[in-house]
Amino acid sequence: MTVKKPIAELVNLRKAYQLGTQQVEVLKGISLSFLEGEYTTLMGPSGCGKSTLLNLLGCLDRPTSGQYLLGGIDVAQLDDDNLSTIRGARIGFIFQSYNLIQQLDVLENIQVPLMYQGIIDEAGEARARMLAERVGLTDRLDHRPYELSGGQQQRVAIARALINDPLVILADEPTGNLDTTSGSDILTIFDELRDQGKTILMVTHGEEVAARSQRIVRLRDGVVESDTYNVATSAA
Repeated sequence: MTVKKPIAELVNLRKAYQLGTQQVEVLKGISLSFLEGEYTTLMGPSGCGKSTLLNLLGCLDRPTSGQYLLGGIDVAQLDDDNLSTIRGARIGFIFQSYNLIQQLDVLENIQVPLMYQGIIDEAGEARARMLAERVGLTDRLDHRPYELSGGQQQRVAIARALINDPLVILADEPTGNLDTTSGSDILTIFDELRDQGKTILMVTHGEEVAARSQRIVRLRDGVVESDTYNVATSAA
């Protein structure tokens, strides 16, 4: 049996914000490990800390204290430039509102993470075309986002998240703006990514969405309330 290595490790992670004269602690000592190829959902009521945790996992913010090891590198206290480099090279983001650039076509939007790293070459374009085909957008390559349905825009966002072959994919309510059919199609792509060994961390409010994942971590009041594995999907 192959032993999977941790991709992301959190050790007593804390995050506090200064509001006026008061310091508000949002995360109160989170310790979690996410393994290579694991598909995990983060759940919890509004204000529980899951968005803050996702921002820390995505290197969009730094913890007040504690460790965050991403691919074995402690990124918790890196400066802005190094955080930006890690973000661009090792993390794939998928947002509820897609966050596509309206002036760019599908093929160009998929290549945006490469452009930010100064990589503009035939190999990058070929990879973007391959990923577009993988998510079913071969016939939409020259379309702008406003010419696409919500489901198609989210497919572009998924392909964009994969362009750098990231260590981890972070998805924030990826089906939140979609109808039931489009949302199901997107979740099917996530199932396929799981089967291909991708490491996925998804924030969702939907129990049915979470049921597709292998593991559900529930937060409440800034701490881990429960951490359970789905028997049916864990075996997948």
